[in-house]
Amino acid sequence: MSWKASLSRHLPVLRFFACIESPSSKGVIEFYKSNYGVLKQLNPTMPLLLRTGENVMPAITTELDFTTDHLLTYMIETERFKNPNGTIAEDRVEAAKAYLQTDWALLRQERWSSPGFDPEKPFVEEERPDWREDPQIQQDLALYLELKDAADEQMRIIQSGPNKEYQRAENSLLLCQRVDLWCAGSLEVERAVKHLLVLGKKFNDLEPDFPEFITEFYPGAADL
Repeated sequence: MSWKASLSRHLPVLRFFACIESPSSKGVIEFYKSNYGVLKQLNPTMPLLLRTGENVMPAITTELDFTTDHLLTYMIETERFKNPNGTIAEDRVEAAKAYLQTDWALLRQERWSSPGFDPEKPFVEEERPDWREDPQIQQDLALYLELKDAADEQMRIIQSGPNKEYQRAENSLLLCQRVDLWCAGSLEVERAVKHLLVLGKKFNDLEPDFPEFITEFYPGAADL
């Protein structure tokens, strides 16, 4: 019961997919029907959606807040950086490791080191195409430019892999938001929901789902 009450604190939504006429979706439909009331009572603001269609693959999906750091860590750990001959691409691996070491807090701080100028302002390259040649801006933003240019070059190397290596790794990581449940029973569906909850605790940073009204009241001291 406790894990059911914590769903909305770590997952923004749960989507159940099933084919009403297919026996392969029986477990998903049974779990949804038997648990919807309890789950909705414990997570009133969380969407619990059932999508049905002909010959639909039974599955559960949610939304996980993967970042670029998560993607690069995933690519390193699963050895996704490879050359056309199958060997590990050491240059892209080193670039990914260097990118993961970027001090983003310092970069955000140094962004404002030049009074009255924002290097990340929209259309700044159109309004002031020669701003990098300004001696005062160069001096004020020296550290920012060093960090920003290094991160941009590292990302260029990371994304230079063959066969859309980076994009395919992105798609592979996004598939972690989905659990296929072909011919699964209710118990397997429950385990799949718990699995997504574990991922939500690791990757999502949601606001606590506080009630919109007072549920308990404790009176003050009697002598006040």
